Amino acid sequence: MDKQNQNQNTRPNDRQVGQASVRPPVVVVMGHIDHGKSTLLDYIRKTNVVECETGGITQCISAYEVEVPMPDSAGSGKITFLDTPGHEAFSKMRERGAEIADIAILVVSAEDGVKPQTIEAWKTIVESKIPCIVAINKIDKPGANIEKTKNELAENEIYLENYGGKVPFAEISAKDGVGVDNLLSLILIMAEMEGFTGNKEENASGFVIEVNLGPKRGILATLIIKNGSIKKGMTVAVEDSLCSTRIIENFKGETIENASFSSPVRIVGFNKMPRVGARFESFEKKSEAEKYANAWLETPTSKGVGVPTSDENQGVGKKENTKKIIPIILKADVSGSIEAIEKEIAKIKNDNAEFRIVAKGIGPISESDIKGVSSGVDVLVVGFNVKADKSAIEMAQKRGITLSFFEIIYKMTEWLETQMEERRPRVETVETTGRAKIIRAFSRTKERQIIGGKVLVGQINLNSVVRIMRREFEIGRGKIVNLEKNKVKTSSVEEGAEFGMMIESKTEIAAGDAIEAFSITQK
Repeated sequence: MDKQNQNQNTRPNDRQVGQASVRPPVVVVMGHIDHGKSTLLDYIRKTNVVECETGGITQCISAYEVEVPMPDSAGSGKITFLDTPGHEAFSKMRERGAEIADIAILVVSAEDGVKPQTIEAWKTIVESKIPCIVAINKIDKPGANIEKTKNELAENEIYLENYGGKVPFAEISAKDGVGVDNLLSLILIMAEMEGFTGNKEENASGFVIEVNLGPKRGILATLIIKNGSIKKGMTVAVEDSLCSTRIIENFKGETIENASFSSPVRIVGFNKMPRVGARFESFEKKSEAEKYANAWLETPTSKGVGVPTSDENQGVGKKENTKKIIPIILKADVSGSIEAIEKEIAKIKNDNAEFRIVAKGIGPISESDIKGVSSGVDVLVVGFNVKADKSAIEMAQKRGITLSFFEIIYKMTEWLETQMEERRPRVETVETTGRAKIIRAFSRTKERQIIGGKVLVGQINLNSVVRIMRREFEIGRGKIVNLEKNKVKTSSVEEGAEFGMMIESKTEIAAGDAIEAFSITQK
């Protein structure tokens, strides 16, 4: 179709390309923590997401649909944005966002420059083979250095236009909105060049981007439609998970009758937890969806796919583990949080102990979670962005089980590191500090004996606990209660010196025996 003959007032999302329509782009916003991703989205969609996020850190993947003016046009275009967490622990969620998206925005702070998560995000974008735009943010800050940031990007093989590469970029202030219109124009231009299309007449298909469990509504899943349309009365299948589309909500939480490609929607009422990142299909008839689910179950690739069970690590050929196991029962708000926490837990290493997640799930801590815990067992029951049922709290109190709740992942990590240090087994190290040969044995009472000797190695100290050795075998132990050197009381006798001492011990000491002073440390 000749673009010169297109009607300027026609919305680009409805233009026909053969039998398909031009599809709005799905854009993932990525970058290092606190470089302004959420602030950028907040400015674009005019809602205050940052304030409702814990600690100012995005911890759940979210999708938002916005409508922006087309460059050099009287029309407008839709863009769907995915907001992915910047914290290192949420790398799985970021990867999922990049796999689902059409275009990536890499946000880099002009004040802080390139950071580790910037590089990680870029690698994810490259591996996903999706086009990218770099947004150099915080240009309004006093410490902003745009040229330095561009050079750092080049040093990390991110080559911008006019800087040795072809990656388009925009200089923005997400806080004030400076340059954001230019960024949006770049997105729409790139989308037009890439030619993303879809067919509204087909049944909707796409990907699951998040799953959670509501106390009243059951299992909810957020989907991104990549092709086709969905409407009430259809049935959605995600592998072997099924859901009737009785309730469809848009990203604002409003109930809608239908939706088409590139739209984020929430579907309520799945019969089991769908796998995050999995593809979904929709069907006019429930029987067709059931047939699809059964066919998926019969495929070899379905084996072992899904949410891991609590005994997932108990496999054949597993090496015997001599470490102390510290069990964890983990409940979180969404599956992406569980992925991130598992990654953080795997990083906590110790030679003598290890954490093991024995049960995990989405939703509040329930009575059934506590029932599986024996009182006195060294188990941690952890909730992330969830609460506990009243019955669970009462049962935990009766059994002396502590429930711990967190809203920020790095605070949970710090707490777990402390728990590991407190609960790991201590290894006692015995170190000999001095050895002496007994020359004479003098008077003896029931448990005290006066002896004389010479220090061979190290030094002997008053109040030291000593091993009594005979022909290199320990025959007993004692404590030095009095120590003299040259008939003068002293607190220690050094190597090579002779001494007299009173030792408290049930073992009788004879000339020719040896005593060894030692210290015990726990490591």
